[in-house]
Amino acid sequence: MARTEAFAPAKVNLALHVTGRRADGYHLLDSLVAFADVGDRVFVDDGPGLSLTVSGPRAAGVPAGPENLVLKAAVFAGVADAAISLEKHLPSAGGIGGGSSDAAATLRACAVRFGTQVPDTLPLGADLPVCVLARACRMAGIGEILTPVGGLPPLPAVLVNAGVDVPTGAVFSRLASRHNAPMDPVPADWGDVPATVDWLGRQRNDLEAPAQEVAPVIGDVLAALRGSGALLARMSGSGGTCFGVFSDEGQAASCAASLREAHPGWWVAETVLN
Repeated sequence: MARTEAFAPAKVNLALHVTGRRADGYHLLDSLVAFADVGDRVFVDDGPGLSLTVSGPRAAGVPAGPENLVLKAAVFAGVADAAISLEKHLPSAGGIGGGSSDAAATLRACAVRFGTQVPDTLPLGADLPVCVLARACRMAGIGEILTPVGGLPPLPAVLVNAGVDVPTGAVFSRLASRHNAPMDPVPADWGDVPATVDWLGRQRNDLEAPAQEVAPVIGDVLAALRGSGALLARMSGSGGTCFGVFSDEGQAASCAASLREAHPGWWVAETVLN
């Protein structure tokens, strides 16, 4: 049987509001999530045993042992005999759901190959449910309340990561308030890119300011995106990947090329978010 392949797209938090904190310490979020057309790839072959190999341009430092979410997902799905290959193109721990999307892709590939089904993926991580769905959603609670969002126009964008570690715990510990207003009601009609950017501009990422305290280079990335003509520049998730939304794909490609030349150490990817 030919190997089974699944795409693991980058997850981007277009807005992320922290609205509370549960007694068990988990933060309550209200977030608009979209997915990119860039990402990792997962390949599943038959066993024997369960193994993982990691390759690709962003493979350095990615563990291939049981701590990797790909293997955790396979075990969670009850798969015991599979040779899994992960081709890494996304930066790890970058606030764009790389590990969670890899795990979700693994679950999809295992479902096709072995007929496995996992009804509740939340135990694998807060981003797993939305990454399994892999479509634009409003995500609330601790990640388990998903409302699919229709009509979001394709958003030409550039993703940028400066390669600096941004520990999630350190970011949350610097939050000025854990009880903030939720997002505005999601539009019934998004309209075009400028209209969507206008709505997004009235929302926030409550983790952006504390993340800049942890890693000031995030501010440099945002300034570079704005200076390249982005209609909106914001950090995704808890950092440190930032995104810029542009009026068209040509402007996004031009920005990406200039940023690669000016900052060869940064990870830069032009994409379309939807």
